[in-house]
Parts: sequence; C-alpha cells; structure tokens
Amino acid sequence: MTDGIDTATTDAYLRRLGVERPARPTPDALRELHLRHLRTVPFENLSVHLGEEVVLDEKRLVDKVVGAGRGGFCYELNGAFGALLTALGYDVTLLAARVYGEGGRLGIPYDHLALRVRTDDGGDWLADVGFGSHFHLPLAFGERGDQRDPAGVFRVAESGSDTAGVRGGYQAADAADLDVVREGRPVYRLETRPRALADFTAGAWWHRTSPHSHFTRSLVCSRVTEDGGRITLSGRRLTLTAPDGTRRERETGSDAEVLGIYRDEFGITTDAVPAVRGGGTDG
Repeated sequence: MTDGIDTATTDAYLRRLGVERPARPTPDALRELHLRHLRTVPFENLSVHLGEEVVLDEKRLVDKVVGAGRGGFCYELNGAFGALLTALGYDVTLLAARVYGEGGRLGIPYDHLALRVRTDDGGDWLADVGFGSHFHLPLAFGERGDQRDPAGVFRVAESGSDTAGVRGGYQAADAADLDVVREGRPVYRLETRPRALADFTAGAWWHRTSPHSHFTRSLVCSRVTEDGGRITLSGRRLTLTAPDGTRRERETGSDAEVLGIYRDEFGITTDAVPAVRGGGTDG
C-alpha cells in the first residue's frame, strides 16, 4: 500500500465504522475493525448498474466509502480498508486471488483482491472485507489447520496439498499459492506475491463490463448484521439470513420501500431504484 490516508479522513472512516482509533496496530484492533467494516460498509455492485466508474485509485475508493457513504465490491472495499489499515500503522500487502466456480474451475486472473496484514506483534493475517458472505474475523495467515469463525470453519491450505482436507477438484498451482477453504470447499486460490492496486484494473473492468460476470447479471447489496447473520437486497428481493443459516425471503413492494431499505439498512441514499442493466436478472 501507499503511505495511507490523512488524519482527518482516517478519523471520518473510523466514525463510519463506529470505532475508536486504536492506540497500536494490534491483532485485537484488527479483528474489531474487520468485523465493524463487514457490519457497516455493504458489499454492493450498484455502480455497475448505475453507470458509475469504478476507479482503482486509493483516494477515490476511500472517498466512495467515507464521503459518499457507499460500499463496493472486492477491489473497492479491500482497497479502501487497506488504506485505512496502513494509516493506522499496519503493514498491508495486496494479494491477488482467483475464485473457484462451478466444477472447481478457477476464475480470471486478478479475479479478487485480498489483504495480508502484519500486526505489531509480527503476526500475519488474511483480511478480506470484500467477498460478501465470508469469514467475519481475519484468519491467521500461517496457520494450516482449521480456523473456527462465526461464519464457519475455514482453512488456509497449500494449493493441491493432500493434507488440505477439502472436497472438489484442484487445478495446477504455483508452489507458493494457497487455497482458502470454507467448510471443506475451496473458495479462492490466493497468490502470495505482493501486488499494486493498479494491477487489478483489468479484473475490475471485466467484472464491470463482461456479460459473463455475475456482477453485470445481478444486483446485490449485503452486510453482516449485529447478531452475526446477514441482510441482503438483491434487486427487489430482501433476504434475512440468521446466524444458523436459516433464511427468510420476501419481495419488496413500492419504489419507496426499496429506497428506504437502501437508506435504513445500508446507509445508501439514491434517487432511483437501481435495476440490472442489459437484460440481466436480479437473482
């Protein structure tokens, strides 16, 4: 990351998250920041359907989260969060990942952006506030056993390792690659080579424009709730997921109701109800 953001912007970011400035870049402070980010800043792809640019510039990303009160998808959320952590004294490295799809196939290069964060005790952590439904607390980067999280059991495994304990096929991997696994299934393959924010430009463009990208074919706005569940608005479908995984879904009614949910549940104010562009679906 760069030298981070200025003091006033850092303080405004922390106010949005509802946390005090940590005295030191400790693991406990990182866990609190990570969870508060997931509860406060939604994972959303409204920009794709509102015709807004997605510019991978640190200041632009932070302005979107802090100034505009918006969320974003992985490049935006982890890009902004990485800038905040850097300003708070953490050592942050951007990492590229490819997401597992159907049949164990990996997505495009630079499919996803995640963060490796070093704390003041020398520990390394995998932070990721930009994947939607995922771990709530950072994972120990060097731990290869199961790691229990409010969202399930996760593992950071050497790619293709016989000891990974996962189901599903693997594709050939670089020796340094890691697989992030949830409940026995690989979620994404993580490279360990440091990257710059600009490296993800092509991936962000593809996700914003390709008819094969799920972001162009659906609308989503989602965050973790205070009880550890999740609230998600997909087009006009509102889904409440309890901590035990049970779901309640309903179709919303008027435009005013939809706009009220964006405002009251996600802190997003918009004049018009976002709709999928180009004939996609809201599912």
